Amino acid sequence: MNISYNWLKEYVDFELTAQEVADALTSEGLEVGCVEEVQPVKGGLQGLVIGEVLTCVPHPNSDHMHVCTVNLGEGEPVQIVCGAPNVAAGQKVVVATLGCKLYDGDECFTIKKSKLRGVESHGMICAEDEIGIGTDHNGIIVLPETAVPGTPAAEYYNLKSDYLIEVDITPNRADACSHYGVARDLYAWLVQNGHKTALHRPSCDGFKVDSHELDIDIEVQNAEACPRYAAVTLRNCEVKESPEWLQDKLRTIGLRPINNIVDVTNYIMFAYGQPLHCFDADMIKGGKVVVKTMPEGTPFVTLDGEEHKLSDRDLAICNVEEPMCIAGVFGGKGSGTYETTRNVLLESAYFNPTWIRKSARRHGLSTDASFRFERGIDPNGVIYALKQAAMLCKELAGGEIAMEIKDVYPNPLPDFVVDLNYEYAYGLMGKNIGADTVKSIVTSLEMKILEETAEGLKLQVPAYRVDVQRPCDVVEDILRVYGYNNVEIPSAVRSTLNVKGDDDKSHKLQNLVAEQLVGCGFNEILNNSLQRAAYYDGMESYPASHLVKLMNPLSSDLNAMRQTLLFGGLECIAHNANRKNADLKFFEFGNCYYFREENKCPDIVSGVSSSRDPEVIQHVLDAYSEDYHLGLWVTGKRVSGSWAHPDEDSSFYELKAYVLNILTRLGVNFGALVFAPSRNDIYSKGIEIQNRGGKVLAMLGIVSRKIQKMMDVDHEVYYADLNWKLLMKAIRNNKISYTEIGKFPAVSRDLALLLDKGVEFAEIEKVAYSTEKKLLKEVTLFDVYEGKNLEAGKKSYAVNFVLQDETKTLNDKQIDAIMNKLIANLQAKLGAKLR
Repeated sequence: MNISYNWLKEYVDFELTAQEVADALTSEGLEVGCVEEVQPVKGGLQGLVIGEVLTCVPHPNSDHMHVCTVNLGEGEPVQIVCGAPNVAAGQKVVVATLGCKLYDGDECFTIKKSKLRGVESHGMICAEDEIGIGTDHNGIIVLPETAVPGTPAAEYYNLKSDYLIEVDITPNRADACSHYGVARDLYAWLVQNGHKTALHRPSCDGFKVDSHELDIDIEVQNAEACPRYAAVTLRNCEVKESPEWLQDKLRTIGLRPINNIVDVTNYIMFAYGQPLHCFDADMIKGGKVVVKTMPEGTPFVTLDGEEHKLSDRDLAICNVEEPMCIAGVFGGKGSGTYETTRNVLLESAYFNPTWIRKSARRHGLSTDASFRFERGIDPNGVIYALKQAAMLCKELAGGEIAMEIKDVYPNPLPDFVVDLNYEYAYGLMGKNIGADTVKSIVTSLEMKILEETAEGLKLQVPAYRVDVQRPCDVVEDILRVYGYNNVEIPSAVRSTLNVKGDDDKSHKLQNLVAEQLVGCGFNEILNNSLQRAAYYDGMESYPASHLVKLMNPLSSDLNAMRQTLLFGGLECIAHNANRKNADLKFFEFGNCYYFREENKCPDIVSGVSSSRDPEVIQHVLDAYSEDYHLGLWVTGKRVSGSWAHPDEDSSFYELKAYVLNILTRLGVNFGALVFAPSRNDIYSKGIEIQNRGGKVLAMLGIVSRKIQKMMDVDHEVYYADLNWKLLMKAIRNNKISYTEIGKFPAVSRDLALLLDKGVEFAEIEKVAYSTEKKLLKEVTLFDVYEGKNLEAGKKSYAVNFVLQDETKTLNDKQIDAIMNKLIANLQAKLGAKLR
């Protein structure tokens, strides 16, 4: 938000420079981005002086130009050729001297000595628009007789430079969205730092109703969305240009002046933080304003000519026939004030921040008014701002205040009451600053002390401080005014020793695995947890009904929490592939989120129980869960452009090797794992790695063509998903032990098994490990054959079995007994035959 240094001084007394003000505000949490010197008129009228036309004769070679001699206050008079029709001898005028720079928008030109149709000219007599103080170009500026030649134009027009202070308003500081709001904060800082100061703003004592000739009825049908609505009318106004002082204020902070009525509403908003709207009262059909919601899909055209469809959750300001405004967001076509306007209704209201925020996002509209309403304005400042606006409109546009202020405020919003304990405050701040300092700061921040004891204070916090409702909020306010830098670093550091827990172990292993993957050529990615809900339409493994959806999404692309890491990685792959970087290996650690309607308590669904009951809250949370996952993506070529190796595409088996290496590095017991086909519909083909309880620790496979097409990915993508939380649980009780390398040899035996085509190798593994749990160390598939010389519907697996006893050498009798038992179980359970 742009703050004018000179405008700020109208509300708070201080002797600080603009940079010192910026430093003070930053120390209080109102961070200043930059401080810039600005001029109300571009160029600051430098090089322009007041001159007196001594003589004025027709140009010998022109029928419309004149040759003038002009006294500039010192030295000899200069000769200037002027083409204005109203130039005459004896006039006091504004002259651009040689070297003066004049601006036309962003273009700049310098006044130089020149010849106009053969006659030398040593300057330029200026019109209003040429120097930027107006828009008139019908003739030169003619000043009063009292103007003194030689006076700089900047001095004559009392043009003072200003400083623009750019304050970055954080979402919680709605109270600082105005010059007066910033002045309140600066006042507290000045008081705390011993400066002589005072805080003040104009009085409303001059407000009075002149007549009751223009009475407009007000009806608020939705008090939840509009807790307070006030209005007043003015009649016989003259809509015209605003005076220079008002235009200068608005231009300084980056606003374009429009007309005196609209400029007043903008001035009040940036002065006191209360957005206003002005209506042409003659266009309010039925002489009545109704604040209500409209039926879903009601068409509405805004002031910019765009048509919108209103939701039944959009609050509208209506007349008796139609909506005139989206409340707090944008005015409708025909709802403003124009040159023909004579009668005006001024609106000042407090709208529910949530309603305004949702409407603004729903329609993609963001205005200065919605920015303030959706953060929460001062409900008790509504009438003050309305009176100030009415008095200013009366002063600048004439007319009369034509009705009593109508203020619909059925349920006044209370101030916040907060109990502050001194010991709690000192503990949170890290310093005992004394009760007197605490009281001084809270009172300078307009908090009232309702009760005072030796232990603390009961405070009444103004309703405009929507961010101060708890004791910790008050402590934060005290500390930012006191100064964070004034809390000394303690000389002694107190610490406690903690035993490393599961989280520490998990983080250590994440780093270990990340380093391993980076060493294999992977790049780590980090994607937004918010995704497009449409990705999950029609999916069975991750149904859209299990999405955690946002109530107020920023866009349709970020309207749900992700159920899988897959889509974020595919977005990265598509982004890179579109930039000719198609050979990729990515990994990501991240949470995935799930909603299960069936886990919600039945009483919650029916709305029987109290929403404040802790048990009820827990039942609501039971429907939501999250898991921590590791995702791997491999696509493109494994080897490309190497002189030593032919190009080679990435494959599923490459990805499988990376996954198995991770499991090995983590210390997962492979004997307790089951490999099974994956039925997850993100894959066209895939496998799952399960524990003996059937829970999926990891899955990997080829991403389905349907998903690749949806994500605009042309190359085949191999994706693995590891459930990190379950993996950590699987290795939780692992104990690292060291044994010497076995002294006794391992024995290798091969079997060629004839099996049905539907039998997977994972089933052979499962049978083998369940048959011999102690001596069987490894089961490996080294060949698969399908074709001639085999029975129909059969295939051949060549499987290697490794046996080893750590205490002695195995003899043939033991080996044969184990292999015979293996063969018998494979025949019995899988129907295997030896070839």
